[in-house]
Amino acid sequence: MTKLRLAIVGAGPAGIYAADLLVKAEREFGVSIDLFEQLPAPYGLVRYGVAPDHPRIKGIVTALREVLDRGDIRFFGNVRFGVDITLDDLKKHYNAVIFSTGAIRDAALNLPGIDLDGSYGAAEFVSWFDGHPDFPREWPLTAKSVAVLGNGNVALDVARMLAKHADDLLPTEIPANVYDGLKASPVTDVHVFGRRGPAQVRFSPLELREIGELNDVDMVLYDEDFSLDPASEAAIAGNKQVMVINKVLNQWRQRPVGTASRRLHLHFYAKPVELLGEDGAVTGIRYERTTPDGAGGVVGTGEFRELPVQAVYRAVGYFGSPLSEIPFDEKHGVIPNHEGQVLGDDNHVIPGVYATGWIKRGPVGLIGHTKSDAMETVGHLVRDQANWWTPAEPDELAVTALLEARGVEYTTLDGWHNLDQHELALGAAADRVRIKVVDRAEMISVSNAPA
Repeated sequence: MTKLRLAIVGAGPAGIYAADLLVKAEREFGVSIDLFEQLPAPYGLVRYGVAPDHPRIKGIVTALREVLDRGDIRFFGNVRFGVDITLDDLKKHYNAVIFSTGAIRDAALNLPGIDLDGSYGAAEFVSWFDGHPDFPREWPLTAKSVAVLGNGNVALDVARMLAKHADDLLPTEIPANVYDGLKASPVTDVHVFGRRGPAQVRFSPLELREIGELNDVDMVLYDEDFSLDPASEAAIAGNKQVMVINKVLNQWRQRPVGTASRRLHLHFYAKPVELLGEDGAVTGIRYERTTPDGAGGVVGTGEFRELPVQAVYRAVGYFGSPLSEIPFDEKHGVIPNHEGQVLGDDNHVIPGVYATGWIKRGPVGLIGHTKSDAMETVGHLVRDQANWWTPAEPDELAVTALLEARGVEYTTLDGWHNLDQHELALGAAADRVRIKVVDRAEMISVSNAPA
């Protein structure tokens, strides 16, 4: 077995887990791994896709940091695949590549009025409040009444961030511009819509409990949504998570309502059918009441209702983005693959090209699930040595020379440590844990500042 030279494109949890597994698997023969990331900082979804008030989930950064800080994986930030480095470049310098670029776009939702002003994708809103450098610094938070479409954890994140008072986010690493925007928000009511019942939601119990702990926010539920059919009763009896969710929701139903300045409404059996508007802007949402079909699904009742809102957030899933020269499944938003081995148009395995994480399997599962996903991909890569590329210039210095010759302002792991310490210092000066730097140019400047 020869020493493996591997490129990984995407430095979120999926890419870092894959790198760690390969280092451990190839200790006998040796492995040299370069991690490329289009953003100046690592950690992907953990840094830019998890709400800032989730410190328990963000604790996964500690494990990711330990992997990178061992010093046996190189990090190249601010490097865009297909622009700064190409597939031909990778073949010249590596034996194989793993793509772990995730999914950051919003899945499409085909409803009348979906393109009205005031209709937003949840993924874009998450990127804004997490300080993603490639998104605008300001967000139009002018609505008093807001609808959030979806019954998953992202929908809860969006609803919680909209309903939560900005001052209650100060203990987190919320960027300064995001705090200012949320502080000025006039919102009073946030409505979360799910087309199925409370026993079919995709919330995790942890996420659900968190929205019930918001300061000065009433939880509003509706009795008509809690008449359970036999399929729902069976789901509650047979699944511990569903049982906990049902218990939490019923506890909230007993709470008094009317004392808080903001309200978070949960609407079940409510299928959005149209966004209403005037003069090109959202003014309301039209939805159909649904009813259980006896098998865990729902059917429409023909009863339609309307609710005045001034903004709508679509939290119906994430979607991957195509990569230069790499096959892409436009229907599912993933790289077509067999257990991580990328497939070409003829459905045959493309030698040397692999995928892991959400770009491999779609945006399902929690962050921790990416570890087992990476194991499958890495297993194939290790067994596929006969199909590895034969790089003409495998020397590690050749890659840095290539990037420098092209004028790429790449950042390194030392640079990330500089940025990390800078953000912590900004936070300490304001009596906070961290204040995240949002501007890309500033991130690069701080990262690459001379010692």
